Amino acid sequence: MPTPHYGQPRYRAIAEELRERIENGVISPGALLPAESALTAEFRAARGTIRQAMAVLREAGLVATEHGRGTYANPRPIESAPSSGSESETRQRRIPASPDLAALFAVEAGTALIEQERVNRTNGAVVTVVRNYQLAPVAD
Repeated sequence: MPTPHYGQPRYRAIAEELRERIENGVISPGALLPAESALTAEFRAARGTIRQAMAVLREAGLVATEHGRGTYANPRPIESAPSSGSESETRQRRIPASPDLAALFAVEAGTALIEQERVNRTNGAVVTVVRNYQLAPVAD
């Protein structure tokens, strides 16, 4: 879908659209962004324009690109408005992959992973603990 860009460079308008998708959860933390070819078709833009938009997102810390793997949305703590008596806390840290996690990800033990832990409480009592793991982005 073309993005109106009223007076700003096209790549900035595309970067802003992708930023909104990441911040609104349409592209979830750690998710792979669409390939350049898909983005060029969606935005009807040249490949160089898409690459400039990705560079803007990388500089803002919203995405990371891994050679041969693609571009991922950087993990961020999930913010949610607590409902009555409910609260949620999210923590994130970089950890080395245990042998079990390494086998699941098909990587070597010790490979860097991002662990995101979310603890949900209702009236102070823990209701759920959810842990998500993903490969840590490699800096360019």
